[in-house]
Amino acid sequence: MFTAAQKIIPGALIIALLLTGCSKKDSGTIVPPPVVQSLVNTSHLDYLFTPVTFESGVDAAGVYIYAESPDYRLVADADEGFTCTDDVARAAMVYIRSDSFAVNNTIKDKTYLLLSFLVEMQAPNGYFYNFLLPGDLVNKFHVNSVAGKNWWSWRAFQTLAEAVPLIRSDNPSLAASIDNALDRIIANIKSELTTQPLTTKVINGFTVPQWLPLGSASDQAATLLLGLVNYCINNDDAVLENFIAVLADGIGSMQQGDADHFPYGCFLSWENQWHAYGNEQAYALLKAGTFLNEEKYIGQALLEINEFYPWLIDNGYKSAITFNNSGDTITMLTDNQFDQIAYGITPMVLAAAEAYNITADEKYADIAGRIAAWYLGANEAGTVMYSKETGRCFDGLSSTSSVNTNSGAESTIEALLCLQAVVKHLPVKNALDKYAE
Repeated sequence: MFTAAQKIIPGALIIALLLTGCSKKDSGTIVPPPVVQSLVNTSHLDYLFTPVTFESGVDAAGVYIYAESPDYRLVADADEGFTCTDDVARAAMVYIRSDSFAVNNTIKDKTYLLLSFLVEMQAPNGYFYNFLLPGDLVNKFHVNSVAGKNWWSWRAFQTLAEAVPLIRSDNPSLAASIDNALDRIIANIKSELTTQPLTTKVINGFTVPQWLPLGSASDQAATLLLGLVNYCINNDDAVLENFIAVLADGIGSMQQGDADHFPYGCFLSWENQWHAYGNEQAYALLKAGTFLNEEKYIGQALLEINEFYPWLIDNGYKSAITFNNSGDTITMLTDNQFDQIAYGITPMVLAAAEAYNITADEKYADIAGRIAAWYLGANEAGTVMYSKETGRCFDGLSSTSSVNTNSGAESTIEALLCLQAVVKHLPVKNALDKYAE
């Protein structure tokens, strides 16, 4: 169990000390970690990393949600907490996907602690709580933390299903705990989601499915779909394989327009709305299409990447749009350009990079690199959002002249997930370099 002394110093700083050999000055300040000259720089994520001990006595780790500029002090939200399942799951993905994961014990140990956090956050009902309060108490009642069919449950599921085959030989005890957690949420998915009737309703002229999370939430469905693909790659389950197709069909039915008609293959996020954050539909359909060997899903994803992504680029990106469908024409009811955040950029880069991986067509590498260049200054404010020297990513672009220079977990993690995908493929990296000039 972590000592009281360890908990007085933020855990992220403890990690920094362990990794860099830094020491506390007599004044009590901490010498910052050294500058790292690498595109994928986890220094700031390591700084956000913090040990926790659950009431059960299990040692684990989270990542601080907020780090406020200019000194990037770590802060907690009074109502929600200081770390959450949604961010911890994605942080674990960064470490799992590191090229050094298999051989770097420090990265492995941090990953194990993050995965233990996810296991401990599973509620008796099989879903996951989201927030941890100061004192390492699970926040069970906040609206954004209740254990149910929501983002954080799907995110935990996705990460645990991706991680467990990678850790099974090195950490069989944790793998067994993850297997148990997966069994419990899979039971929920089978009993509560696979049995949904395939009904629809009409919203502002759009016929939308009612068998996705929240009825027509194709954004949440995409995260759930990614988890199911991860799970089914390693588990023979005909019921879930069929449900992957059911979810993919629901996501596909949210696609609007085509190459010649606005909104050019855009996947609505929910009802008649599109928003950039969590816009993983194309990426999820590419993964599902590959797993099921179903060209229809791949084609739907490529349509959005080919047509809607370039429209977004040409229009300085968007944060959210609501639409109306008159039957002959789809028009915008509202059109918001800001705030632009990392979580709105990375899903498009992952999709375009995956499209290149599947097709070997370099036009997708070009699209992926061009969008990823948003991080390096190719945005409406001309601001470098991600620093490869520090690993920080600013929390948002608020206007053409205003930037939120805080650097919390989500922005940092999403930037790293994006850049991991970029450096995996040389043509994508070359495109990034070209557009970032």
